[in-house]
Amino acid sequence: MERYDDLLDLDLETAGDVVGHPLLLVCTHGKHDRCCAKYGRPLYDAVREEVEDGWVWQSTHVGGDRFAGNLVTLPDGVYYGRVEPAGVWALLEAALAGEVHLPHYRGRSCQSFQVQAAERAVREQSGLLGVNALRLVESALRGDGWRVVLDAGDSRYEVDVRREEGEPTHLTCSTSRLSRPRRFVAEIPPARGA
Repeated sequence: MERYDDLLDLDLETAGDVVGHPLLLVCTHGKHDRCCAKYGRPLYDAVREEVEDGWVWQSTHVGGDRFAGNLVTLPDGVYYGRVEPAGVWALLEAALAGEVHLPHYRGRSCQSFQVQAAERAVREQSGLLGVNALRLVESALRGDGWRVVLDAGDSRYEVDVRREEGEPTHLTCSTSRLSRPRRFVAEIPPARGA
C-alpha cells in the first residue's frame, strides 16, 4: 500500500496471511496523547533498528497513555509500558525466547486487570517468565476484591487482588490536572499451615 486510500479496499472479513515471526506494535498516536508520540516514536525507531523489515508497526492507541512508550507483542498479546529505546534489546530478546520481560511487563491482552496483577505477582515471586507458564484456573469476586487462582505446572497459586486509587499523577501529557488512577494490588497469602 502506498496511500491511505488503499486501506479502503482491504478485505477485513477474510483472515490474513500467517506470518512466521512476531509482530511488534508501538503506539505512536500523538493526537490521542502526545506522550505516545513523544516516547513512542523513538521507541519505534529503536525497535525497527533491531528487527527485520515488517516486524514492527506503528499503531494507534493501545491503552495506558501514562505508560508510554507502549509496545505490544503479537501473537501473544503481551503489553509492555514505559519502554525506553535503550532498553529495547532485552525486551526483544525475551520476546523471541517466548518469555516476558518483567521490568516493563504490563500483562496480556487476553486477561482482565485483576488477573494481570495476580499473574505479575506470581511471576515476581516464582521467577516464571514463560509467556504461557501460567494458566488461569479461576477469577472470582470475593468481598472487596478478587481471588485469582493460577496454575504453573505442578504448583497452584491463590492470589488476593484488590483495586485501589494510585498516587496522584498526570494520566496524559495533555492534562495539567492530577488524577488518581485505579490500580490493582495483588498479594499471595502464605500457604495454609505455613
